[in-house]
Amino acid sequence: MRYIVLLIVSLILIGCSHPDRSSDLIVIDAGHGGKDCGAICQGKYEKDIVLQIAKRLKDELEDEGYRVYLTRSSDRFLTLGQRTRIADKKDAKVFISIHANAISDKSRFEQIKGVETYFLQKSRDARSKRIAAKENAAVLQGQDKLSQNVILDSILNGPKIIESNKLAIDVQKNIIKSLRKEYNDIYNGGVRPAPFYVLVGASRPSILVEVGYITNSKERQRLLSSPYQERLAKGIVAGVTRYLDNHKKELGF
Repeated sequence: MRYIVLLIVSLILIGCSHPDRSSDLIVIDAGHGGKDCGAICQGKYEKDIVLQIAKRLKDELEDEGYRVYLTRSSDRFLTLGQRTRIADKKDAKVFISIHANAISDKSRFEQIKGVETYFLQKSRDARSKRIAAKENAAVLQGQDKLSQNVILDSILNGPKIIESNKLAIDVQKNIIKSLRKEYNDIYNGGVRPAPFYVLVGASRPSILVEVGYITNSKERQRLLSSPYQERLAKGIVAGVTRYLDNHKKELGF
């Protein structure tokens, strides 16, 4: 009888330590694709690297019990509307866009490095605006400046921005924590606001993760390696989980 009681208690504890995540859908957006290669360095394309990472992230999230949808699972181009509409149509809890960073100044390729997480907001920071402009170039083709500003201004107020900031903080913190278990020289680029238009359309917490610089030789090599991709994905999962758990507590669940 005592054995049965202990067994029941053990099963209850196991259930408590592994909460049911099946009701939480995460949409992962691999940046660029198809005709839009993103950044290119030494024959390596951003669109290919981020797709690999997005797929690995999908596997890690599913291992934790989440449901996951990829905006693209192959080398194809998606418009801005297509990417963000998916998150709303699927009723995702969060939207995460994966990108790799780059700079144009070759003399600084080995100096500039780091992992950064962005949430949607206008910014006066020149670096943030430059990075956003690079990522926005393809998805905003055909939109004039006035239209771009109308799109952005329409959603810059409200709970989505606050929650996106919280999500970005949790994800960035846990990415750095996870990566530094294997790589002691990881540079923390921090959480930054920037006008990334791919984050505009989804009416839910949305972030963009720049997973490293493709123009930095050491980071480029790591971005292509399974161990780095795995640690990166585990960090994102830990951050998403922390955010969602805290959000549920705030709502009284």
